Amino acid sequence: MEKNEEKVGVVVGLGSNGEGIIKQDGMVVFVPYTLVGEKVRYKVLKVTSKCVYGKVLEILTPAEMRVRVNCPVFGKCGGCQLQHVKYMNQLKIKEETVETCFKKVANLNVKVKSTVKGDNQFRYRNKLQLPVAYTSKGTVIGFYAENSHRVVPIDDCLINAHWTADVISAFKQYIEEFDIKGYDEQTGTGELREITVKDVKGNLIITAVVLNENIRGRARMFEILKDHLKYKFSLYLNVNSDNTNVIYGDKFILIHGAPEYSGDMLGVRYKIGVQSFMQVNNSVCSKLYSAVRDVVDADENTVVIDAYSGAGLLTALLAKNAKRAMGIEIVPEAVKCANELARQNNLQHKISNYLGKCEDILPDIINKEKEYNSKICLVLDPPRKGCDIKVINSIIKSNIDKIVYVSCKPSTLARDVGLIVGSLEVVNGEIKRVENPNYRYEVSLVRPFDMFANTKHVETLVCLTKI
Repeated sequence: MEKNEEKVGVVVGLGSNGEGIIKQDGMVVFVPYTLVGEKVRYKVLKVTSKCVYGKVLEILTPAEMRVRVNCPVFGKCGGCQLQHVKYMNQLKIKEETVETCFKKVANLNVKVKSTVKGDNQFRYRNKLQLPVAYTSKGTVIGFYAENSHRVVPIDDCLINAHWTADVISAFKQYIEEFDIKGYDEQTGTGELREITVKDVKGNLIITAVVLNENIRGRARMFEILKDHLKYKFSLYLNVNSDNTNVIYGDKFILIHGAPEYSGDMLGVRYKIGVQSFMQVNNSVCSKLYSAVRDVVDADENTVVIDAYSGAGLLTALLAKNAKRAMGIEIVPEAVKCANELARQNNLQHKISNYLGKCEDILPDIINKEKEYNSKICLVLDPPRKGCDIKVINSIIKSNIDKIVYVSCKPSTLARDVGLIVGSLEVVNGEIKRVENPNYRYEVSLVRPFDMFANTKHVETLVCLTKI
């Protein structure tokens, strides 16, 4: 195969990113937005020694699971990879993705339970992140194209909440009135570089990430948002003049509104601030946390350690039935919110929150609780990169009876689970499969949750029980 060559092939499988797989001319070809069984015409974009990447030109025989897409930028922005798939088939694809990752990455054959779906396939996201770029066509607001920092302009997003179009419209008016320059990554210049929004039970926390806190028309920015939005909202400026991919700088300036908003989930009251982590899908988050609570099954003798605990919602939920609960979190504002959450729910006598890196704090906590002969349940909910090897090693040494792992990336989940249960090991800094492993844990539950409908992403709950 050669670059720019046009070919016709039949899709025989799907990759971990939801792209179609064609096996042709002795090569594996990845073609996004195609489905199993479809005969397609595609253009070769890139040829490597291991595989080929193509772009679909025409669907010659559509699959039964294919549906019409209503999004005008589908296939252009990097947001949705599965919007062209019937929803029930999306759920099945995610089950297969998780199962395949466990097999290929961890060399584990696991039974994956059916994916828990959300209440809404569209308009479910409570968070929005919009890069603002300066281009040859002026300043644009939108999403990054797949595997790129090229911003695709948008007016709305069908998987984000109903206020999305109003927020975008308001900032477009502000940009036009003051001729505001978006961010130029090449030169590190501009005025407005990012817009973020969090929806806390209908109250919005809007942050404009700027290069200079004295950006032109900042008072007018609030007035325009007020004219466009029917929601109660807070407006922050965040100052970030560093030429990096990190969204926020250190300085937040509250222009209008409350510094945080309150909500409740499963009987736990909580507060979310401008830097607090929150799951993107309220209905699925509630189902996930309820399932975690059931799997942990804490009683008055259980000590729960909630690693990567965020704003403390799950910690508090688990503390209700436990003897004690401890949260570990690296973001200072999140720990502050978690401590306030414990007080708000009258759980301060049962919850301790620790600020710092999990790999630095967790080993000491485990060792201390083992000295007390505590009945420990460890809950892991790390970022996409998974757990640090120090965390994994401390878990292996601890012989904890039960580990509950929540992950948004199946490949790192499978890697970490493989290391913990014993199907994988680290040899000279590299992860290797173990021949004839002596398993430490049984993988007693694997259940996906569709936190991110229409996308390749999936949240997964795993329970490991000591053998």
